[in-house]
Amino acid sequence: MSQYIFVWILQLVAVPMLAPLGVGLIDTLKARFQRKQGPGVLQTYRNLWKLFHKDEVVSKDVSFIFRWAPYILFATTLIVGASIPIFTIVLSSPMSDLLVVIYILTLGVFFMALAGMDSGSAFGGFGSSREMTLSALTEAALIFSILSVAFISGTTNITDIAAGVSMDGNIFLIPVILASVGFMIALLAETSRYPFDNPATHLELTMIHEAMLLEYSGKRLALMEWAAANRLLIFSLLLVNLFFPFGIAHAVTFGSIVLGIGAVLVKLMVVYVIVAFIESLIAKYRFFRLPDILLVSFVLNVVAIGLTL
Repeated sequence: MSQYIFVWILQLVAVPMLAPLGVGLIDTLKARFQRKQGPGVLQTYRNLWKLFHKDEVVSKDVSFIFRWAPYILFATTLIVGASIPIFTIVLSSPMSDLLVVIYILTLGVFFMALAGMDSGSAFGGFGSSREMTLSALTEAALIFSILSVAFISGTTNITDIAAGVSMDGNIFLIPVILASVGFMIALLAETSRYPFDNPATHLELTMIHEAMLLEYSGKRLALMEWAAANRLLIFSLLLVNLFFPFGIAHAVTFGSIVLGIGAVLVKLMVVYVIVAFIESLIAKYRFFRLPDILLVSFVLNVVAIGLTL
């Protein structure tokens, strides 16, 4: 029992500690692809450190939603990070169910959208409106992509799905690849990356995620940025461990845990290289073109489900 508690604590700590490194790695790789020097891979940690040591300015007109939304958003990422398989599949629990994970993440987005409107800012309002519209369109693609591998394993528990795909994934290789592409598109939408959003934009009329954060500063802004990095890592972990779970530990032993950690780091590196390459290759799309991209994801997932039945 003590071994399982150690693994659970390790997962709980690993997500917030490694998430900023992923964002910094993507920014560095994107700069290299564009033949620029760019920031270092540790720049995100420096940004968070700076924000945590800055004073906050909070409008007197905001309610408790604005003040508590960063804590709720950050807490949802910690809960999900401790519930999904990261480097082992031995921590199966009711919190690992597909719908539980998806809707806990959606709960954080919901409070972030409320906070964007709570400040009364025009930019925050339309940012919240765009975020909820995009989130509603992405949910179907996200759930259907995981359903395709859920049919392979015969369960909706994410940990058990990873175990099932690791044993039978080779038999259903084509639907797994199709579903992974569909999930990758949903990942870009859920984490506010290109072509859905520009995470570094300063143009108010094109912002979605950043528009909801305009009124935040100091520690609360740091929590918002940290939670966004956590979400990127969580969705990347879901991608590599649900669709390509090779190397994941099936037992709580030192050797298997080390192998699982090494395998997941290599797979995450591949995902971050792909994200950086995509962001260097294409520009942000107009908002009214985004449903067409999500429709492609939905169609790929439907085809993948049809091939598994």
